[in-house]
Amino acid sequence: MTSIPFHRAVLWATAGIGVLAFLSLYTVNQTEEALVVRLGKPVRAVHSPGLHWKMPLIDSVVYYDARLLHLEPPLEQVILGDQKRLLVQVYARYRITDPLLYYQSVQTITQGQAQLSQIISSATRRSLGQVPLTSLLTPERVKATMAILTESAARSLALGVTVTDVRLRRADLPPETSQAIYDRMKSERNRMAKELRAQGIQWQQEIEAKADRERTVILSEAQKQALTIHGEGDAQATRIYAQAYGKDPAFYKFYRALRTYQGSLADSTPTLMLSPNSDLLRYFDKGSAGATAHGGKSRTAAQ
Repeated sequence: MTSIPFHRAVLWATAGIGVLAFLSLYTVNQTEEALVVRLGKPVRAVHSPGLHWKMPLIDSVVYYDARLLHLEPPLEQVILGDQKRLLVQVYARYRITDPLLYYQSVQTITQGQAQLSQIISSATRRSLGQVPLTSLLTPERVKATMAILTESAARSLALGVTVTDVRLRRADLPPETSQAIYDRMKSERNRMAKELRAQGIQWQQEIEAKADRERTVILSEAQKQALTIHGEGDAQATRIYAQAYGKDPAFYKFYRALRTYQGSLADSTPTLMLSPNSDLLRYFDKGSAGATAHGGKSRTAAQ
């Protein structure tokens, strides 16, 4: 009868010790850092992984990720140094290096990300507000991002956070600005096209005028050469005719008459109305005998 209460007491004592040990011990992983908070007041930060103890019931443990974290603030409009507007979105990499300061400054991860986003946004506006749009299209863009990183890292130390990297994720023109630039580019291309067309028409007219001038010169030279050659041919023919006439005038007249017959009868009608005493028919009247006699006289005169 006396052994049963003793066993129960041992059981209850063991259970109490187990519960007390469970409430007093906690573990920290290698990817975490812990902060022990006693009645709402932070007591100590734990950086080493493993099993640790705390006061049961009055102490609580807040865990923070010790790894490199990613932050991507929302897209916002920024006024550049040349008063142009730009839609900018950045992303940052940061790490919680001081859990105690982080808890005292922002307490929760959500509030910490909100304040860090404001710091990065302010640094982005201040840095990009000093550079023109053309600088963001050159290697000077690296200088602007480094200025954002330097300011963000310096101001985030007060939160117990170390910012390791800040980059521009997007840098786009607003839709209305993009449309205005597109319209200006379109009008500029249309103006250049009109200038090129006008220049092409001018070149066409110059080439056509030069070609017409050269054509006129070539035709005039050709006509001159043709007239010269034709005149030389007529002179040579006249000279040959004169030489032939001087050697045998009768034969030359006979030959000229035959050429006249050929030229007259070729283009005329088959019927010709001529007078019997026509000088044109003198060789038809004598017949072949007259032609032979005429030819003999001509050969005798030639000899």
